[in-house]
Amino acid sequence: MSRVAVPHTKQLVASPLLPDGFKVPASRFVHPSARMRGLLDTEPFLFGPGVYDPMGAQLVMYYGFKAVYFSGYSFAIGHLGTTDMDLYSSVEIADAARRTVSGLRKFQLTMAVGDPEKGVAPRHLDIPPVIVDMDGGYGNIFNVQRTTELYVTAGVAAAHIEDQVLPKRCGHIGGKALIAVNEMIGKLRMARAVADDLGNRDFVIIARTDGLSAVDAPESLRHMELAVDRGLRYLDSGIPDLLWCEFPTSDRGAVETFSEQIKKRFPDARFAFNWSSSFKWFKEPNPITFAELGEMGVKFIFITLGAQHAEGYGLSALLQAMSKDQQDGYIALQRKEFEAGQDFPTKSHHFFSGVPYHHLVGKAFDAARLGQEFVEELPEDRVV
Repeated sequence: MSRVAVPHTKQLVASPLLPDGFKVPASRFVHPSARMRGLLDTEPFLFGPGVYDPMGAQLVMYYGFKAVYFSGYSFAIGHLGTTDMDLYSSVEIADAARRTVSGLRKFQLTMAVGDPEKGVAPRHLDIPPVIVDMDGGYGNIFNVQRTTELYVTAGVAAAHIEDQVLPKRCGHIGGKALIAVNEMIGKLRMARAVADDLGNRDFVIIARTDGLSAVDAPESLRHMELAVDRGLRYLDSGIPDLLWCEFPTSDRGAVETFSEQIKKRFPDARFAFNWSSSFKWFKEPNPITFAELGEMGVKFIFITLGAQHAEGYGLSALLQAMSKDQQDGYIALQRKEFEAGQDFPTKSHHFFSGVPYHHLVGKAFDAARLGQEFVEELPEDRVV
């Protein structure tokens, strides 16, 4: 497989989707999967905040994170208002992932324009690779075939597949059961075959095992022995680029044991780790750090429900304030958004969503009423 490293310097190039004089980072034209492989090869670890929609991914990109993790559990809550127990289809999550990748590409263009009329300079952002949950593949190998094709053609950089019996459930919900090893390897092989057939040999495949806390499996092994055995057999197939064991608690001892046991046979093994929102990290006297995980061979780290908890906290605070103080609750939010020295790009929803970009490109492409001369003059100190 090819290894295309992310450029160390931010070379800027023209894009046909920008007016003359504006540029984007050259990395825009590097395939997302190749970009991810380059980061895995050059970074101590790659961290991807968990999101569930294009806006969340755009914020991740705005603040300079080098990966985006599209969480299945977050998608279930954010798009369906339900839990993570295989209650959505492959097409639903694939379409959400497609819109997210598309949103990041558009966001790069809008930020590259800035807002010339208001003196906001262009901001040259790299597009982070998007890693998407594929759960258990939503069926048999042919469901995996269809889902992988949807992900690859959407521009997704990587996906993970887990070894649970369907319908699967969140790794931190009890009652998990495992499919046979050969069936799981067949799903991994199918994902690899589809990506290669579509010309994306860099597509990153992550194999996940829930063996550590599964209550039922074809083997007689259980707990750590089962998890290690499963991990070794998946790596024996030569398919996974990363191995993920879902841990039931934040106990660092289990993480160390699993990685040490795997590395006895595969010293260069690379791991993925869910720094899960299910764990009460604030109660840990010595929580395991991203840097420590990187030293253990963990190359991709993510917090599945980070955005979901942030929205739940932030929106709840706003609703509580408005319930108590009505309009003053919202005014208090705006004061925080527009406070000097703060960097909240969403405080102007027009800027964040790319109104200046649309006006400039509309003018360049001779679209009706999309030039700046059609913009109503409004006092900048009163309107975003």
